[in-house]
Amino acid sequence: MNLIDGILLTLVNAIVCIALPKLLSVIQSQKKPQNNLPKQSAINSQDSSSNIPNYVDVAS
Repeated sequence: MNLIDGILLTLVNAIVCIALPKLLSVIQSQKKPQNNLPKQSAINSQDSSSNIPNYVDVAS
């Protein structure tokens, strides 16, 4: 393999490694449905604190 062939393969490999992830991300973003609804938490912080008992160490 000549020096020119090695340089050419290196350049092709570099271009593919840079372009392929970008191309895949564009394709995946087009297929993925957009979900613009706000996320709701399953447990409210006020409700969860009332269910947890408080344990206090009392020095004797």
